[in-house]
Amino acid sequence: MSEKIEVRKGLVGVYADESSISKVMPETNSLTYRGYAVQDLCEQASFEEVVYLLWNGELPNQAQLDAFKAEEKNNRALSPALMKVLREFPHDAHPMDAIRTAVSFMGMEDPEWADISDAAQRRKALRILAKAPVAVAAAARLAKGLEPIAPDASLPYAENFFNMVFGSVPAKEVIRAFDVSLILYAEHTFNASTFTARTVSSTQADIHGAITAGIAALKGPLHGGANEAVMHMLKEIPSPEEAEAWLLGKFDHKALVMGFGHRVYKSGDSRVPTMKKYAEIMAEVVGDKRWMNTSAVLAKVMLEKKNIHPNLDFPAGPAYYLMGFDIPLFTPIFVMSRISGWSAHVLEQLADNRLIRPLSLYTGVEQRPVPPMSAR
Repeated sequence: MSEKIEVRKGLVGVYADESSISKVMPETNSLTYRGYAVQDLCEQASFEEVVYLLWNGELPNQAQLDAFKAEEKNNRALSPALMKVLREFPHDAHPMDAIRTAVSFMGMEDPEWADISDAAQRRKALRILAKAPVAVAAAARLAKGLEPIAPDASLPYAENFFNMVFGSVPAKEVIRAFDVSLILYAEHTFNASTFTARTVSSTQADIHGAITAGIAALKGPLHGGANEAVMHMLKEIPSPEEAEAWLLGKFDHKALVMGFGHRVYKSGDSRVPTMKKYAEIMAEVVGDKRWMNTSAVLAKVMLEKKNIHPNLDFPAGPAYYLMGFDIPLFTPIFVMSRISGWSAHVLEQLADNRLIRPLSLYTGVEQRPVPPMSAR
């Protein structure tokens, strides 16, 4: 008898490779980047330091950080050709489609597009990291009929993005909350978009192709698009006082409630407390507690009735909304952050590469002859 083959849909419980980049630590309920708990990084490091950590394995000293920041600032400008392409995008196109196409275009004009050496991939990763926020902001403004705002090399990463989107830099509390969100979204083991990026890079395709594929995977509402869906959901609820009845109605119709549950975390997403803290700070800064009060009711009822905890997208959605961002920009902001994690995985994949090529268990009809036309 032939051995029974077990098919694990969604690759649940399957270890596809080894990685030293990040790990969910069940014993401490912490997500770690290179061994550091992400909640500790949020309080003691900047997003730029975390990117350096993900790509190099250790946190930078001051000289290394200064050099990294300077290199990022020097690579922000988009080419005239790409700016022309951005102007031709349909104004109703989703910003995720815009940034996906923009990164692909960057790959065509990158001077090292054919070089997949580690050194070249690192340089390209930094160029993508630097240019992606510029493309996101430019596409968002053009879609509203506004002129893009050029990147400002005197501003740090987060401040520069706000300036390119809104034409001004907000209060330091807003910048801090945004920077924390970037750190929390930067990396998360072998999630769907990361595995997609690794699969593409395993063919020895260039990093632009791998990240373009990652963006395509991230757009889905079961992955990155969930932070947008959370805010749309919250806006359906008239008030915090009506949140419980609204949610119970969803239970009655067996409808999907966005922002809850996670494939990896069973006792709660370890990133949620930190993001919730900064979302509540945003509510205080803006003077609008409706969204966080509504969220608190939903989280309480979901835990009591279904024993399901919120995931990172649940507090991130209202946090971004309180910062003033349009909902379709939420997932592109996720892209800006996750480029750091995708790039780290591409570098790791190519350092000890093997083509990712799984098997499938065939369940179709057995081999058969092609019948003549008269018998069909």
